Amino acid sequence: MEVEFESVLLPGLPNHLAHLCLSTLHPSVLYRVCRSWQRLIYSPSFPPFFSLYTVLFRPNSVEFCCFDPISSKWRVLPTPPSEPPLSLIRRHPSFISRILPIQSLAVSGRLVLISATMNKFLPAFTHPLVFDPLSSNWSFGPPLSNPRRWCVAGCARGAVYIASGVGAQYNGDVARSVEKWDMNKKVSDWNWEKMASLKDGRFSREAVEALEYRGKLCTVNINGKASKDGIVYDYLTNQWEEMPRGMLAGWIGPAAVDGDFMYVVDQENGSLSKYNAENDCWERLINSSEHLKGAEHIAAGGGRVCAVCAGGGKIIVVDILATPAKIWVVSPPSESEVIAVHILPRMTHFEN
Repeated sequence: MEVEFESVLLPGLPNHLAHLCLSTLHPSVLYRVCRSWQRLIYSPSFPPFFSLYTVLFRPNSVEFCCFDPISSKWRVLPTPPSEPPLSLIRRHPSFISRILPIQSLAVSGRLVLISATMNKFLPAFTHPLVFDPLSSNWSFGPPLSNPRRWCVAGCARGAVYIASGVGAQYNGDVARSVEKWDMNKKVSDWNWEKMASLKDGRFSREAVEALEYRGKLCTVNINGKASKDGIVYDYLTNQWEEMPRGMLAGWIGPAAVDGDFMYVVDQENGSLSKYNAENDCWERLINSSEHLKGAEHIAAGGGRVCAVCAGGGKIIVVDILATPAKIWVVSPPSESEVIAVHILPRMTHFEN
């Protein structure tokens, strides 16, 4: 797609050649120079940089926002399509000590909402909701055969997997079921395929994420440091396996994967560790950080680990490529609680 600019990008060069030259520079450098270069970095033809996408809870509502690290500004995403409008429940007087989860994934550069609870404690989504940052549009995924909550949700190679969970009420068949939605297919061919079932319903206790790591999906059935079960799904052979002992022993908090690296945060002491598959052990990257204590959710990408701190009052960003690791804080919009954070391409836009 060609993009028209109001002014010359580089005097003496046609804009298409200037575009090639400027595309080699970091967007933060271009943003500080002039308005035409700012418009360039948000155009569809410029290589997209990573931004933070969040699911936020506000009093009586749930909101979806994007933090642009170049302009350091928050932007509210368009309202998801729904009739009637989405009414997601995060807390309820009947369950004072329990927070009702909202499950979301980053899949092939898109934000996917999988599971939540609505009024009367019913599953909120009969179809997943998909947000594409490059078009700034929401769309529906294929209808779920069994809308559910407290499930295992993950993605691998552009396909979404859901396993176990609870629908309007507990059902043993749903608690053992596993389904796959291949987002690489044409939208008209989107559907859910049944995959090899779990042997029991142990993974319907909490909302957990399955992480793609070296060709397999890895997950545990309980968040935090409590005793738990771990399992690994080989999506190439459609078979379930036991999780390596060392991986399970060190999975003591929120975890995330960036490429070939899996990270976990210890919620008690605020340490950040990386999994060593060859030796089946975890290696400390940060021994302890007050910022990371009580972290509730993490995402990893582009050499960064981003953590939602306890209570969702701020987002901690760790540059794990720096030596020593560099840590800074991103404050969410006022009067909001961060539920989840994802690392995805920036939206195509430019605001004066």
